[in-house]
Amino acid sequence: MSDRELVITNYVTAYNNCDVDAMVADFDETIIFQNIVNDEVTMELCGLEEFRQQAEQAIQVFSSRKQSIKTFIHNENWSEIELDYYGVMAVDLPNGMKNGDELNLSGKSVFEFYDNKITRLTDIS
Repeated sequence: MSDRELVITNYVTAYNNCDVDAMVADFDETIIFQNIVNDEVTMELCGLEEFRQQAEQAIQVFSSRKQSIKTFIHNENWSEIELDYYGVMAVDLPNGMKNGDELNLSGKSVFEFYDNKITRLTDIS
């Protein structure tokens, strides 16, 4: 397993365990996060503190959640994972999802690196 694969695997494991401190352990202070759904940016966060706050809030939305890595693709400054996502809602959301509803998605996450730190994370579904 490459260094990047280890960093990404650690992030996904921490995500699945709802461990925000471990999720951000390899993030740069200036991390940029984007969530893209159907080619539309639905969320953009700048900086470690903003990401941390959102991650802590997101934990409350799901009674359980799991990302499963299917593949890794590496380039010079970035790595991409294809993944399956499963979650069970813990609250009712404005988009119509209700407490107990299951969410199943496939997508990808792109991790950009500088000096072995994640500087940008883009989730695409």
